[in-house]
Amino acid sequence: MRIASWNVNSIKARLDAALAWLDEGQPDVLALQELKCVEDAFPRLEFEAKGYKAVITGQKTYNGSAILSRLPIEDPMVGLPGDDSDEQARYVEATINGVRIASIYLPNGNPVDTEKFPYKIRWMKRLYARAAELAATGDAVALLGDYNVIPTDEDCYDPRAWDGDALTRPESRAEYRSILNLGYYDAFRAAKPNAPAAYTFWDYQAGAWQKDNGIRIDHVLLTGAALDRMTDSDIDRRPRGRPKASDHTPIWCDLADAPPTPRL
Repeated sequence: MRIASWNVNSIKARLDAALAWLDEGQPDVLALQELKCVEDAFPRLEFEAKGYKAVITGQKTYNGSAILSRLPIEDPMVGLPGDDSDEQARYVEATINGVRIASIYLPNGNPVDTEKFPYKIRWMKRLYARAAELAATGDAVALLGDYNVIPTDEDCYDPRAWDGDALTRPESRAEYRSILNLGYYDAFRAAKPNAPAAYTFWDYQAGAWQKDNGIRIDHVLLTGAALDRMTDSDIDRRPRGRPKASDHTPIWCDLADAPPTPRL
């Protein structure tokens, strides 16, 4: 089973690109972020024509996450637990082919001297709590999405240029590591531990794409049970180089089917 994640930066603007990548990348499951539309405006029919059903949380103009799947979707959950007053559409979760999968659009947090940064940290603590619940099951879990965290300096073309940014602040990195410490693994780094210039985002400004001035902020985190099934993981840079591209590009991993439970 191939599961992938892509911040499309407006599904309306990137619909043709998303449909084309379904044919090209052949994901069984695609987690989308930054839809920038309400649920009723999401192009379900176009994706259903490709064989994909969807679970969505939407918001006009901002945010929004979805899970597309050509396999049956079970037990969908919309919204990250822990704060009933939070109206931002950033999280959906479902079980597909025995794997609990979440599509995550974590807050950016900039500017750091505004309420946006404390909100980001509070949101990450809620994500930690949910990740802990899922890890405790011992099941295969995949937390995919735009984390808006550059985990280490090697995940950035120029660490000095991002010094003090919410994506590299020690608090953001510490919260991200706390999730890993629950027993999650960075799928891409597990598959490609020495990959240089492994980026998922290139800004639209200052020729960042042409200069390969990128950062890695889109991640697939797997529990041990899911990692045991992983056969590969990679970043597909091709969509970023095309006209009217999102500033992000897809990241994916392949999971083998779980072995049958032996009879006693």
